[in-house]
Amino acid sequence: MALPLLLATACASGARPTSDAARTLRVLVYNIHAGKDARGGDNLARVAALVRSSDADVVLLQEVDRRTRRSGGVDQPAALAELTGYATAFGRTLDYDGGEYGIALLSRWPIVHDTLVHLPVDPPQARAGGSHEPRGALRATIAVPGGDTIAVVNTHLDASRDDLWRRQEVRTLLAVVDSLRGGGTVTTLVGGDFNSTPESAVHEAARGAGLRDAWAACGRGDGLTYPADSAVKRIDYLYLTGSAACDDARVLESDASDHRPLMVRVRIR
Repeated sequence: MALPLLLATACASGARPTSDAARTLRVLVYNIHAGKDARGGDNLARVAALVRSSDADVVLLQEVDRRTRRSGGVDQPAALAELTGYATAFGRTLDYDGGEYGIALLSRWPIVHDTLVHLPVDPPQARAGGSHEPRGALRATIAVPGGDTIAVVNTHLDASRDDLWRRQEVRTLLAVVDSLRGGGTVTTLVGGDFNSTPESAVHEAARGAGLRDAWAACGRGDGLTYPADSAVKRIDYLYLTGSAACDDARVLESDASDHRPLMVRVRIR
């Protein structure tokens, strides 16, 4: 399903020198728990403040509400765009609680194109509210300084204990990445909440397809991202392809959500 083209420019105070930005970019991967902390308190403004303080260039967000009752009717992608000055794109994966639920992107630079690709499973799995709509991968093209573009794929895989559904979802996700490679895209970044630990079949498939785990290349510490208050699992990832290399990766301390955010500094040759 194609989503509307959403273009915006970053606020002047957040702009980086073109010569530096063309070489490196900072990518934040963050499950924002519908703008609530682990106790259920509304704090979308804290999420926006973390994005700004992290100096991220591209942000991959999961568990994002759009005009749901539980979030007070707030269009969270639009609110985050206003609070940060970034461009935004949203991919609806589920009709929920009077609104929409899904995944989103924020970008310091223009989002040239975006589309949501569904990740179907068989048999269809019941979701919140009785829907059987599959999860998705939000694919976007971003115009980085210097006249180049990069592709970014953001996803949020199934949270069941068993890998049954995730193994099916990751096959479609990897097909999306292959299509970008086949289309001549030099650099693709793939990230999100995979709801699975590194030794799982999901990540074995990703590595087998040539995706490179940024944390394994340059991570600092244990990489644990969930739960936020006492993290014991690494389930949030950024994968690299093509000419992308990893200079630094770290998990940021924050209780603004029930996940901790992952920050990766990526170098594009």
